[in-house]
Amino acid sequence: MLKIITTPSPILSQTAKPVAKLDKSVLNLIEQMKQTLLSAQDPVGVGLAAPQIGKALRIFIIKQNHKSPISTFINPLIEDFLNAPSEKNQQAKQSETTRRAKEKSGINKNVQLEGCLSLIDIWGEVKRQPGVALSYQDEKGEKHSQKFYGFISTIIQHETDHLNGILFPKRVLEQKGKLYKSRKDEKGEDIFEEIEI
Repeated sequence: MLKIITTPSPILSQTAKPVAKLDKSVLNLIEQMKQTLLSAQDPVGVGLAAPQIGKALRIFIIKQNHKSPISTFINPLIEDFLNAPSEKNQQAKQSETTRRAKEKSGINKNVQLEGCLSLIDIWGEVKRQPGVALSYQDEKGEKHSQKFYGFISTIIQHETDHLNGILFPKRVLEQKGKLYKSRKDEKGEDIFEEIEI
């Protein structure tokens, strides 16, 4: 298991390099990333990019909920942004914990809050595109071109930003959104307090 790099580490603001060769060292790195993502509990991680564990390579992994398998994306490239195919995909899903905490903190339930394992207790309102067309390689080196919608599209956009040296607060500022700091109340539940920007 690897240590997750947190701000203000400079590697988080660097553009990651493409993976030139899918060798044993890269596969070993991906295995370690998986263990690191699975161990993230508070908050539970849904994605992890290689720069977050100190490797400036264009790799990220996703586990969108506790039941889903981990998906690996090597040299991912967003080819296009897509509209949602149906009304039900207009809103990205959020974890039950985040939804309850937002309600308790008085945050609009339609606002999508993003967090990051590299930014402890910081959350922000980020508007992401409903879908993406993504080209990437898997762990076997096979190339894929696929469309993703909803929550997984949000995660892909967040993780792709990591590969480009962008952390989500930059998107919040660009969109004139709000940032929040979370803390635990006496029952151990998350409370969100707005940060003055």
